[in-house]
Amino acid sequence: MIGDLVTGAGYVPRGLGRLTEPGLRGYVWLPLLINVVVFIALFWLGGAAFQDLLDWMLPSAEAGADAGWWATVADWAVTALRWILWPLFAVAAALVAFYTFTITANLIGAPFNEFLARRVELLATDGRAPAETDEGGLAAQAIGSVADELRKLVYFAAVAIPLLVLFFVPVVQVAAPFLWAAFGAWAAALEYMDYPLGNHGIRFRDQRAQLRRRRMLIFGFGAGVVVMTLIPVVNLVAMPSAVIGATMLWVEQLGGRPASGASG
Repeated sequence: MIGDLVTGAGYVPRGLGRLTEPGLRGYVWLPLLINVVVFIALFWLGGAAFQDLLDWMLPSAEAGADAGWWATVADWAVTALRWILWPLFAVAAALVAFYTFTITANLIGAPFNEFLARRVELLATDGRAPAETDEGGLAAQAIGSVADELRKLVYFAAVAIPLLVLFFVPVVQVAAPFLWAAFGAWAAALEYMDYPLGNHGIRFRDQRAQLRRRRMLIFGFGAGVVVMTLIPVVNLVAMPSAVIGATMLWVEQLGGRPASGASG
């Protein structure tokens, strides 16, 4: 059991180590660059809006030659307050970036992650790429993907809401943080394992059934992903590392193919 946890967690740093590998770099750095540009633009707009707010709330005093000493003091106080508020704004912006970068990276990188997972599997299997799934054409695939995402949201909500309630239940609330951490690891694993499994046409419901067969291995992988997202700077590349690691885990530990009779 412990061996599976350690093995699963090890796929995260292994994914990290392949970020600069030829053939993968484009799928890794392009979405990261887009994400960085988006954040820079948001910070620039936020800074401009904050400056306008300061100009409205703390206008500079008009201290002319005949102005009293109080005008000079007021102008000095306004300047000092601006110097205090700008660093606070910078800290707040940094915290927002830290906690939201991974979320936005997932949104922006989602279109690239399917191709990244396909490319990793192609390299890991000496050219055996996932078979293209037709499933009734593009419209049917789109409907199936949307339905899968809705099932995923319902599943996560059905588990997360009762766990949040436990935080307010006396005595039981002691175990709530540990249960929430376990759920976070499982959810992270499901999120990233979806890319290699989805490339084989395996729907979310069947993914859960297949991953439960190696529950501790998948928990270990999810825990490694969660830890990586909590490390400043390293969390910037948590998403592509997790996608690469998930694909390697799929190929090496799960056989790179659907388990027979996976359902439920």
